[in-house]
Amino acid sequence: MAALGIVLVILIILIIGGAVVAARSLKVVQQYEQALIFRFGKVLPGTRGPGLTVIRPIGDRLQKVNMQIVAMAVPAQEGITRDNVSVRVDAVVYFRVVDPIKAIVNVQNYMFAVSQQAQTSLRSIIGQSEMDQLLAERDQVNRELRRIIDEPTEGPWGIRVERVEIKDVNLPEGMKRSMSRQAEAERERRARIITADGEYQASKRLAAAANVMARDPAALQLRLLQTVVEVASERNSTLVMPVPVELLRFFEKMAPATPQPPAPPLEDTGDAEVAEAEAEIGAPLAAQLPDASMPELAPPEEPTKAEGPEQIVGSDAPPAPNGPRASQKSDT
Repeated sequence: MAALGIVLVILIILIIGGAVVAARSLKVVQQYEQALIFRFGKVLPGTRGPGLTVIRPIGDRLQKVNMQIVAMAVPAQEGITRDNVSVRVDAVVYFRVVDPIKAIVNVQNYMFAVSQQAQTSLRSIIGQSEMDQLLAERDQVNRELRRIIDEPTEGPWGIRVERVEIKDVNLPEGMKRSMSRQAEAERERRARIITADGEYQASKRLAAAANVMARDPAALQLRLLQTVVEVASERNSTLVMPVPVELLRFFEKMAPATPQPPAPPLEDTGDAEVAEAEAEIGAPLAAQLPDASMPELAPPEEPTKAEGPEQIVGSDAPPAPNGPRASQKSDT
């Protein structure tokens, strides 16, 4: 009985020892991991892939390295841009391990190292950039920031920075108000330019219409009557007395002509499209309207002269002291 008990104890010890050895020798590596083997403190060349891995129970140590892409938030960093504007910028860094041996052997904690490198690089890029670049040229700033972070990490540390994105750029309140006023002034300037361009194009159209009306005097009279009709329909209490255009032209011909020096030609500051549109509008109208000559007005009739001037003959007698002067008219 004593011998049987000793054998049973030995079997139990062997089973426990085998279980411990199996637990230390058999390791499972996940699909997204790579494993390193340290044998008596020295890393073995190569890595172990995913699956079941057997190591020596004594002297070997297995360390797993995650090969997935890590998204790390960079805390907001305050800095002064190249154009002396205080900003607060935060970002996010996407990186992954490409060489597990370098990531474990060459740097103590690669996560903390990448975080510190990203913060210093972000402050550096803030000082090298202007405010407009941080706001409008995000892609260029992201590429430059990625290059600065990836340069000291991929070669020595075995870590590749995939992407860097600036999340937010906080500006001072005074700068925000200044930018709002600038944007408002820019919109007002564009509105004025559009209004002035519209007035210029309208003036060109009116000049083309005046050229067409000048070929036929009846067109101007019809336009005048149409204006009278429009005024009468809108304001019924208004009395409009149209003046015939022929009467105005009669007075214009009777007025003495004063020579005037020719005016210098005005510089055409409009677009070429306006001139093309004017030519397209004027050509069909000119083809439709016949060249009607202006009817000649009859010369004005001169007042009929009397056959003889009126003569006033005074009496030989002197006028009375307080009486009216006598006058006689004689017809010759």
